[in-house]
Amino acid sequence: MTAAVTVSRRIAASADRLFDAWLDPVSLAVWMRRDGSEPSNVVADPRVGGAFTITMNDPGGSFVHAGSYTVIDRPHTLEFTWRSIATHHTDSVVRVTFRPDGDATVVEVRHEQLPDAEAVQQHTEGWTEIIDRFARTLAENGDA
Repeated sequence: MTAAVTVSRRIAASADRLFDAWLDPVSLAVWMRRDGSEPSNVVADPRVGGAFTITMNDPGGSFVHAGSYTVIDRPHTLEFTWRSIATHHTDSVVRVTFRPDGDATVVEVRHEQLPDAEAVQQHTEGWTEIIDRFARTLAENGDA
């Protein structure tokens, strides 16, 4: 069985600014993490075929998430593979889209090819926390 998770938020910032934040290791370290965790350690080569590693530093330990960029269409679509203990160390696919909406942008994260119901639950919770932190961090009048 493979399954998917979709999370979206309308964020008061431009598509360009939000898109770039997904490719900037310094920015990713701040918001790409679970609630209650320390900033992540991020290494990224943001180009099609380039790899990334995000180590989330949760209270229960450090968890490595890795993948490679497959689509970089600024500022519309970003797609990458995603592999971690929660995907049973097999590649899944994350597609992030950025749709301008007046003075804001709707950011949608769709995570596909998850291996089982437990992975769906974990990633639903994780992406919800992450997109909320992303919105708080990158809103035009926030601390970015």
